[in-house]
Amino acid sequence: MSIRSTFARLADRREMALIPYITGGFPTLPESVRLIECLADNGADLIEVGIPFSDPIADGPSIQYSSEIALGGGASLAGVLDGLGSLDLRCPVVLMSYLNPFLAYGMARLLGDCRRIGTTGLIIPDLPAEEADDWFGACRASGIDLIHLVAPTSTDARIERIVERSSGFVYCVSLAGTTGVRAELSVGLDELLPRTRRFTPLPIVVGFGISTPEHVRALYGRADGVVVGSRIIEAIREQDDLPRLIRELKAATLENTDVDCHAQ
Repeated sequence: MSIRSTFARLADRREMALIPYITGGFPTLPESVRLIECLADNGADLIEVGIPFSDPIADGPSIQYSSEIALGGGASLAGVLDGLGSLDLRCPVVLMSYLNPFLAYGMARLLGDCRRIGTTGLIIPDLPAEEADDWFGACRASGIDLIHLVAPTSTDARIERIVERSSGFVYCVSLAGTTGVRAELSVGLDELLPRTRRFTPLPIVVGFGISTPEHVRALYGRADGVVVGSRIIEAIREQDDLPRLIRELKAATLENTDVDCHAQ
């Protein structure tokens, strides 16, 4: 299933997309593969799988911790791809990685493996849109979406350049800073979301700091999807009831949120 068709289906049902994030290889590679299945089985519409990296500049403490544990356990891009290849998921999977691991792996090899295992998109947070033409062209030729990030500090001119080199969806960073669980949504979204919407028909997804059903409900009608990352990592780390958490977050993406979140 493609990212485009997933968002179209959700729009018809007046739902936002729930996109949980998990670090590949955390807490172990086999366990992360099992957890990806768990996310898909309990309401995830798309899944963002992070490739562990030694210098995750955009990530807060929780995701940094998960990367350290994964790397310490021997996780690698090749291992994560092999693990994903063993799954038969009902929802699209997007890989998030800093540029260095992808360059070391090789663009052609990466895109070929993504095609083979059914990965549908790439997020590369340290790849500037102005330097992404080769990646964008190769991804388009391979049927893989390249998803760029827009920040509250992005000017209108820069947003326009970013969305021109984006496909699948546009990832709106809710605040200037790193990922992490936060008590409230950034007020900057009130200005960023409509400003981004002016420049693109692509779905708009919000991430960074989204951690509760209340956060998700507050974005209904303003965004097309939400990424929940640090909260997922913390739930895994603390052995919380992950299926219940995903069902509760998914229930908050519905137009009528007064539903039994355990009935899905």
